[in-house]
Amino acid sequence: MSHLERMPRNRTYLMCPPEHFTVEYAINPWMDTTVAVDASLALKQWRLLHTTLGDLGHTVHVLAPVPGLADMVYAANGAFSVDGTVYGARFKHAERAGEALAHREFYTTGDWTFASPVHVNEGEGDFAYVPGAYGGVVLAGYGFRTEPAAHAEAQEVLGRPVISLKLVDPVFYHLDTALAPLDDRHVAYYPGAFSAASQQVLAQLFPDAIIADRADAEAFGLNLVSDGRHVILNTEAIAMGEKVRAAGYQPVHVELSELKRGGGSVKCAVAELRP
Repeated sequence: MSHLERMPRNRTYLMCPPEHFTVEYAINPWMDTTVAVDASLALKQWRLLHTTLGDLGHTVHVLAPVPGLADMVYAANGAFSVDGTVYGARFKHAERAGEALAHREFYTTGDWTFASPVHVNEGEGDFAYVPGAYGGVVLAGYGFRTEPAAHAEAQEVLGRPVISLKLVDPVFYHLDTALAPLDDRHVAYYPGAFSAASQQVLAQLFPDAIIADRADAEAFGLNLVSDGRHVILNTEAIAMGEKVRAAGYQPVHVELSELKRGGGSVKCAVAELRP
């Protein structure tokens, strides 16, 4: 693909400010309850990410945070939408269960077709959409948070083929820590996060993918948001930024050190809305 073809497309996103963000429990390997979150810094960093997306021309909706739901800042986990249809989330851990209702209320007050899930799934944490590949394909992770049965359920709801990918390293507990769409046809991923068979599937589907290494993934370099040209990454993901630059994209680095304390970065904080 020619670098001249890297064209941005205006997107619509959903974010939730970290007004109640703390790390008081541990449900992934990144969460350390012994280190206090700097609440004011977390909010400052979140606002910079929000502003960055707006300055790039994107529409950003804001979901009101709910007291007691410390992880609501990770808005990507609340649902997954394709072409105006929304497949709701059902969280694995009780600490996050209430987030699903808040997201459902957002979608049911808008012009969306909302489907409540039967099976456990964590929204865009484990689902990614690549609209220009194979007529529009959903990549779906399982192994730690989302049940494989949710993949079949999502396929019935969304009417798009869903490709199941097995995650095998608990450090990369969600798909969005190990794989990211870069534009309508291309992805980046870290092979070591996936089973050998899933690595074969990805290599077959995306032979020209950007391949990240473990250091990139551990820096949350794949937990990114891309509009097809601008790739927003956290400031630790310098090497990953250079890889996307070499492929013709424009990296945009944003400091999100406080959100990393909860096991998330750019993508975790941003749900893409696909009307």
